Amino acid sequence: MRSITMPATLKDIAKETGLSTATISKYLNGAKLREKNRIAIEQAIRKLDYTVNEYARGFKLNRSHIIGVIIPDLNNLFITNILVQMETLLREHDYSIMICDCHTDAALERELVHFLLGRMVDGIINMPVCTTGEHLKPALSKKVPVLVLDRMISGLEGKIDNILIDNTCIARKAVQSLIDQGHRQIGLISGPTDYSTSRERLEGYRQALASSKIPLNDSLIVCGDFTLEGGYEGICRLLKGNPNMTAVFPTNYDMTLGAFIALKEQNIRIPEDISFIGFDDMGLARVTHPPLTIVAQPLEQLGIYAAKRILSRLENPEDVPISITLSASLKPGSSIGVPRHAEDE
Repeated sequence: MRSITMPATLKDIAKETGLSTATISKYLNGAKLREKNRIAIEQAIRKLDYTVNEYARGFKLNRSHIIGVIIPDLNNLFITNILVQMETLLREHDYSIMICDCHTDAALERELVHFLLGRMVDGIINMPVCTTGEHLKPALSKKVPVLVLDRMISGLEGKIDNILIDNTCIARKAVQSLIDQGHRQIGLISGPTDYSTSRERLEGYRQALASSKIPLNDSLIVCGDFTLEGGYEGICRLLKGNPNMTAVFPTNYDMTLGAFIALKEQNIRIPEDISFIGFDDMGLARVTHPPLTIVAQPLEQLGIYAAKRILSRLENPEDVPISITLSASLKPGSSIGVPRHAEDE
């Protein structure tokens, strides 16, 4: 019969090194020891293939070293780019992340908060679907630090940290760049109006038109759902209802991709027939012909700032929650031209 090898324990390390289990425990919890003792413990750990039981250590220290992350859609490239940066920095500080995908379901999002609290996570980072913040109150009642990423939610001001993008500013800048080329009939594919990001980008669009005294035409605004299908259907509705439209601005990456596909299928040329500004610099702009002018959000910074802030809250629990707003940029391509009527004059 095959023998079963039991995992090494602290007593085994103590026997191998001649040190006490208390000394070894101190070392494993980060205490500084004499050099010869440190070397002896590390050699014993390698020889015996000892693995620290993180759950047991977490229970003893009342800290799991796990950050719960609740997101609306793991298939979304915008989100996964942020997660990569976040996980990398947290891992450098001996934290792991537990990712929960709520599939844009607010009821499931509420359940996942309770799920993570049951796993004794040290903090929660959330890109929320629920707009009221009710789902996060159980975490706050347990003094678990909460950071909300990319979106604002009402009712929890001063109780949670926020990392945001200045959506209104960059949307205004993008639309103004079209106006500067002579465009007046500018279509907007907006996101769900429940989300603060959608409302802010719509506000930037309105501000750009108002500053140039261009009347707002509601038929040039369609509401997508931040999906490829939403962008595809949105551009089709805009083209059907606005034959004089000369430019379009989808307001997230997936809708940019969907709108671009629809234009290609209908043999509508960019920028000869319609000017186009897309969203998020995640590869599409570099492979399209022509290269797209793109709103580039600081995805790397979003992930890094979120990780840094949740670590700061864990080290300083009495800190007052803060809101940090990052700037996006407009990355020029070759997808903006003069409007068709100007070429004909």
